[in-house]
Amino acid sequence: MKTEVIMKRELFGCEISQNSKSEFFSATELVRAGNLWRLQNNLPQFNLNSWASTHGAKEFIAQLEKKYGKVKINSKGKNQHTWVHPYLFIDIALAISPQLKIEVYDWMFDKLIQYRNESGDSYKKMAGALYLTYGDKRQFPAFIAEVANRIRQECNVTDWQTASENQLKLRDKIHEYISIFADILREKNNLLNIAIKKAKED
Repeated sequence: MKTEVIMKRELFGCEISQNSKSEFFSATELVRAGNLWRLQNNLPQFNLNSWASTHGAKEFIAQLEKKYGKVKINSKGKNQHTWVHPYLFIDIALAISPQLKIEVYDWMFDKLIQYRNESGDSYKKMAGALYLTYGDKRQFPAFIAEVANRIRQECNVTDWQTASENQLKLRDKIHEYISIFADILREKNNLLNIAIKKAKED
């Protein structure tokens, strides 16, 4: 499911935002994290605008835009972000520090955004299966909210935007098992307990 959600990723003790729909990262937060690292290592501060005005950066951005369209979105105003395509994000990370580049490569190959989107799809499927078997449809919104809250507690999550891959995978599995058992197990607590147990065993 490609609903736009801002996910939070950690880099050198700082939070970096990533848009789940576009997969763009916050270059603003990358530079902030990178400059903290550079300060601790007695290196001069990195300036994103100065870097972006170099010939090499302009050329790279132009080539990316030929293939992918817009790769850099500047937001104006206080506390706004500059959002960049993942490939551009890696290039900025390399300009700040080779060590940052390694961290960013790890992000590129993890499955956080994939699991977040798959969890959204499985939630729709689960909600549909539960709706078909639920008696008083007027009470269904309150019921599905209870189910979602129970799943969040079982996954040990306070905010899905900062959930780990494993937490999102578990949520997806619970959604799947609830969808499978919804037509067989009509009693809510029994259904949830069995679905959660099965998901945790997988």
